Amino acid sequence: MVIAIGFEGSANKIGVGIVRDGEVLANVRRTYITPPGEGFLPRETAQHHRGVILDILKEALEVSSILPKDIDVVCYTKGPGMAPPLLTVAIVARTIAQIWNKPLLGVNHCIGHIEMGRLITKAENPTVLYVSGGNTQIIAYSSKRYRIFGETIDIAVGNCLDRFARIIKLSNDPSPGYNIEQLAKSGSKFLPLPYCVKGMDVSFSGILSFIENHVRNAGKQTKNSKKDKVQETYTHADLCFSLQETIFAMLVETTERAMAHCGSEEVLIVGGVGCNERLQQMMEIMCRERGAKVYATDERFCIDNGVMIAHAGAEMFGSGTRMHWNEATITQRYRTDEVEVTWRND
Repeated sequence: MVIAIGFEGSANKIGVGIVRDGEVLANVRRTYITPPGEGFLPRETAQHHRGVILDILKEALEVSSILPKDIDVVCYTKGPGMAPPLLTVAIVARTIAQIWNKPLLGVNHCIGHIEMGRLITKAENPTVLYVSGGNTQIIAYSSKRYRIFGETIDIAVGNCLDRFARIIKLSNDPSPGYNIEQLAKSGSKFLPLPYCVKGMDVSFSGILSFIENHVRNAGKQTKNSKKDKVQETYTHADLCFSLQETIFAMLVETTERAMAHCGSEEVLIVGGVGCNERLQQMMEIMCRERGAKVYATDERFCIDNGVMIAHAGAEMFGSGTRMHWNEATITQRYRTDEVEVTWRND
């Protein structure tokens, strides 16, 4: 029986989770929320995390009824992510591990999402769509690695949604992506947007530029070779609807292509954007047509959390993975396929 505590803080969420053999004992989280129209900057995000991390550590221990002496391994997010928030979490995790005299493990953030999704949904060997504010990847497991079949070549899908929310001044509470999702439900008029699938990869920066220019020029006269015309008007709800439909269709297409290549009959959606019900619906339609099944989790485990780091770390620890103290660093660009998956049997 392995009891693990996990610290996650790669972006604007700071979380501490405790697990015991796949059982979630505590999942405490705080979010750094900025005013509408503003993103979260690394330095200020790290300051937020430093201000609350000891409080949520105390809360996690109280909720779980676990004492420090009972914990077998301390786990933290090694990367990928924003450097100042990652450093904050790594320093606290290193300090706690030394005070408690416990082994320390650095966990890949993406692996944490995947293993948490597999634990909660019981998906066996799915094609994984990993969609978040900083990452967009289509992944499948093979020969002790999570192989990346496709990914974004510029910005992540969550970053695209967040930046559009700032353009139209949507609230960041509870998250810009969630507020886009809710506003899109009342949209009905579709604005054709660039559809940027390049083989197995996707691109979102051009779509964002296109829709940003549309917002900026709404209602203005535009020059046309035949005659001047006024640009057609779309509500913010229409634009949110159009953006979601376009970028989610791109993700479904590339995921289906990976499934066909791997002969997969399961899809697991992980990452913060994976909570989006419209994305889940579109993936469900595709899977139903293929005789496959889609798995997803709710916001407790989809959005960045400490439990996913604790669970992935416990899997690593149980399979014999150990880390020297001089390796207890962070890596901003920590690739999913860099990690040897020692805990899965081929």
